[in-house]
Amino acid sequence: MNTAPKRAVILAAVPVPPALRRYLRPGDFVVACDAGCRNAAALGITPDLIIGDFDSMPAPRTDVPTLTLPTVKDDTDTHHAARWLLAHGYGDITLLGALGGPRLDQTFASVATGLYLAQNGAAVLLAGPNTELRYLLPHRPLTLRQDPAAPWAYFSLFPLGGPLTGVDITGAKYPLQNATLTPEYPLGVSNEFRADTAALRCTGGCGLAALVR
Repeated sequence: MNTAPKRAVILAAVPVPPALRRYLRPGDFVVACDAGCRNAAALGITPDLIIGDFDSMPAPRTDVPTLTLPTVKDDTDTHHAARWLLAHGYGDITLLGALGGPRLDQTFASVATGLYLAQNGAAVLLAGPNTELRYLLPHRPLTLRQDPAAPWAYFSLFPLGGPLTGVDITGAKYPLQNATLTPEYPLGVSNEFRADTAALRCTGGCGLAALVR
C-alpha cells in the first residue's frame, strides 16, 4: 500500500502575497524561518515550528515551538529547516518566500537548499508569484502541467553543477531526445507547452525546471 509522503511548507523571508496561500493544504506542517514569521502573520497562519537566528527580526513572543540558532553558522535558517524536516520524515516540501527579494544570493541559496532536499528523496517546489521551480534527477521523471486558469508562458530546464545528460522532453514546442545540457549554454531556456503536460527525463546530472508567466 502506497502512503503519500508527509507534506510541509517552509516560509522564508521574501514577502509572500496572499494569492500564494493556494499552495498550502489542510494538514501541512508549516515552518516559519526567521522573518518568515511575518509571512505567516500576513497569511493568517500559525506556524507549527519557528526556526531562526533572528538577525532579520526579533524573536517572536509565542507559544509556538521555536528553535533559536546561532548567528554564526554554516546553514541558512531555511537550510536548517530543510534538514529538520527530512530528519522528521517529511517528503513533500514547498518553499514560499524563497525566491526574489533584494538579495540574489539568498535566492541562489534557496535553490541550493531545494536541490539538497531533492537529492535526499523529497518532492520539492519553490513557488513565487509568477514562478515555480522543481528539480529533475535521474530515474525520477518530472511532469510539468499547464495551468488553464493562469497559463504558464514558458518553461525552462537548466543543469545544476555539471552536464545534464540523457535529457528527453516531450509535449513541448522544442522537444529533446537523449540530449546533453551544459551549464555554460542555456539550450533549455524558454520552451513552451504543446500539450496539457510536458514530460522531462534525464539519465545523469541534476536539473532545475522553471515555470514562468
